[in-house]
Amino acid sequence: MSDQQARRTRIWDPALRVFHWLLATLVIANWLLGKFGPNIMTLHFWLGYTIVGLLVFRVIWGLIGPKSARFSGLIYSPRQVLSYLRQMGRRSPSHWPGHAPIGGLAVIAILLALLWQVGTGLITDPEDFVNVGPLAGLAGSRIATKADAWHSLGADIILILVVLHIVAILFYRIWKNEDLIRPMLTGWKWVRRQDKG
Repeated sequence: MSDQQARRTRIWDPALRVFHWLLATLVIANWLLGKFGPNIMTLHFWLGYTIVGLLVFRVIWGLIGPKSARFSGLIYSPRQVLSYLRQMGRRSPSHWPGHAPIGGLAVIAILLALLWQVGTGLITDPEDFVNVGPLAGLAGSRIATKADAWHSLGADIILILVVLHIVAILFYRIWKNEDLIRPMLTGWKWVRRQDKG
């Protein structure tokens, strides 16, 4: 698609951009604390509670926020996904208005993984009598004990999703000559003139 077929448009609102960068920073910090941090996980817990707050905001914003922030903008038909996949390898910017179909699926996957992670973190009981999640008592000892392994698995899944996210950003920048970082900083993005289809 040529630049004549695209126009510079404000897509990402300030609240969504702040959410994105705060979440990215806290998830990376908390992942590092979980893997390499001190045995007493107080800071890991507090960062986790902050992530819970961010996710609550994102769910609300996904329902009532601007059009580009809504969950409805992340969901595409199988036909749209396949159509996008067929042209994804072209060495030209897609100029997609908002998240492209694959990007929408990635956002949903990351949000679901993070919801899983905070849920298991809140109910985990690693039986060390120190790093017990605040809701472990409500889950029962059997579930709370299993939640520790589920939480560890979730951390690995989040790492994979973050790496895939970075690879996708590099793919778009290097192969398709499309910068995905600047729009998430400024809110402005080059988008194709016709509506998604």
